Amino acid sequence: MTDRPTANFHNAPFGKSDGVIVRQESPFNGGPDAAHLRDFHTPNDLFFVRNHGDVPRVDEETFRLEVGGLVERPLSLSFAEIRALPKVRVGATLQCAGNRRIEMAAFAPIPHELPWGTEAVSSAEWAGARLADVLALCGPTAEAAHVELVGLDETERHGQRFLYGGSIPLAKAASAEVLLAYEMNGVPLPAVHGAPLRAIVPGYIGARSVKWLGRIELRRDPSENYFQAKAYRLFPAAIGPETVVWEEGLMLGHLNLNSVICGPSEGAIVPAGEVEVWGWASAGEGRSVSRVELSFDSGRTWRCAEILEGDGDWTWRHWRATLDLDPGPQVALCRAWDSAAQTQPEHAGQLWNFKGYMNNAWHRVHFTCP
Repeated sequence: MTDRPTANFHNAPFGKSDGVIVRQESPFNGGPDAAHLRDFHTPNDLFFVRNHGDVPRVDEETFRLEVGGLVERPLSLSFAEIRALPKVRVGATLQCAGNRRIEMAAFAPIPHELPWGTEAVSSAEWAGARLADVLALCGPTAEAAHVELVGLDETERHGQRFLYGGSIPLAKAASAEVLLAYEMNGVPLPAVHGAPLRAIVPGYIGARSVKWLGRIELRRDPSENYFQAKAYRLFPAAIGPETVVWEEGLMLGHLNLNSVICGPSEGAIVPAGEVEVWGWASAGEGRSVSRVELSFDSGRTWRCAEILEGDGDWTWRHWRATLDLDPGPQVALCRAWDSAAQTQPEHAGQLWNFKGYMNNAWHRVHFTCP
């Protein structure tokens, strides 16, 4: 099967490149065709976008970040006050929990969800204030265990309108890598990526890196926002929308180990002989990519690829291999191993769930060497 379905590559809004595959025009959702991911940091005009509502207009001059809940000192911080905090830079790869959903949908239908191929992932250098520094200012109480992040973007589900939000454990929020970011790849955060302020939560699904951040609330329990309590949960294959009990799903947080072949692209025609195969791999929270392997015989034998230089603990790793391939049709498979000696499952069907989340099966690309 192909992981590169027909999609709109043109007229992408918000200054996005024609290299962006548009999956939905309103609200805008799209991401870079894999062939454009050679750069370690994805250019802003290619960086993927996952929106659940329209992009809000936020005035930096009147903006306030409200911090409350289980804190000793509630805060209302201006954008200037946030920028006055120590500025740090963190390289981080963001990935939607629905990335590679279309491979699952080939096994069984997944209606009413975006048909992501491999494009719902990108990497950038982010700059801003540490969330930990704001938490130190407000003083979490002993009862606080979770940090709710609420955006200024409105969305509608099941006839109700509300602000997008989610939460992360307090221990993660207090980690040095979690940012309140106002810069992306060295320039002010673009509006479509959450300006003036967004959360960056490395190692977690992209849904927790809340954009257009307007409120932080410390809580005993995870957020009750729809996108924490219902939308981003993982269910067994036997459960469907008619039988789901939302509270019984696994609440998504940490990303899993994943790898993707970016080149040759699906359906490409590549001269036989020496062929470069390349792509990316990323590991989950607290782990690193240790090995990437390729197979051209349906997984009977594997050969190792070269893993290239990284940029800290929270970014993908690019990899490449130059292989001598005979003429004829080719099916390339890739899988990664992490520092905990874990690897990826063989087929997307083994992971199928009715929301189409967390597909990290072996990636397959078909091409021809004439």
